[in-house]
Amino acid sequence: MTPHNNANPGDFAKTVLMPGDPLRARYIAETYLEAAHLVNDVRGVQGYTGYYKFIPVSVMASGMGIPSISIYAHELFTEYGVENIIRVGTAGALDPEMKVGTVVAGMGACTDSNVISQFGLGVNFAPIADFRLLSAAVEQAKAMNVELQVGNLYSSDLFYDEAGRAIKLEKLGVLAIEMEAAGLYIEAARCKKHALAICSISDNVITGEALDADSRVTRFNEMIITALDTAVAVTRNSME
Repeated sequence: MTPHNNANPGDFAKTVLMPGDPLRARYIAETYLEAAHLVNDVRGVQGYTGYYKFIPVSVMASGMGIPSISIYAHELFTEYGVENIIRVGTAGALDPEMKVGTVVAGMGACTDSNVISQFGLGVNFAPIADFRLLSAAVEQAKAMNVELQVGNLYSSDLFYDEAGRAIKLEKLGVLAIEMEAAGLYIEAARCKKHALAICSISDNVITGEALDADSRVTRFNEMIITALDTAVAVTRNSME
């Protein structure tokens, strides 16, 4: 057990889906996992383990922001034997041509966070996704006819940003803004594990377009199923 997780050893599957919202973690477990059971409830951050297409899969919330996801990812990687974490969250599009509802995968994640400074590298480290997870997600999305765009994300420490950095990053082709991917990728690199961020576009920062409540449910489901099928694919590949 850890200060933030009261699960027992072996309670988590090798692959964990990680939404930000604890309620979305419960929704995924109750909607998609067979025999799902609660394994963690410290601070109301529910973690569940069950089966999807006969493959063990876990889901646990990360909370909001890089500090929060870094804590949970580190403990899952180092204390519970988790090999893969797939973030499933929302993001704001920075491309004016990108429609709300689009699913995006972060090949990389730039950030304004100072989290990498703890390593004293003296260089600008580039947080990137695990290629095996990313390529599996691309294949699963194709099989489902899900529109999946792959590119760079911006993981911001600020939700209300006076500097307007996100708008500037659109000039460099950054697809979308969110708050966790870079922290997850850095933690995976630190622990020599594997991570990927898949997000649903809930709004477009440039155009102001946003999904209504009903549409969000449908689009989130496309993202969730893509992530679950990715978990199944990488687990089966590791067994071969």
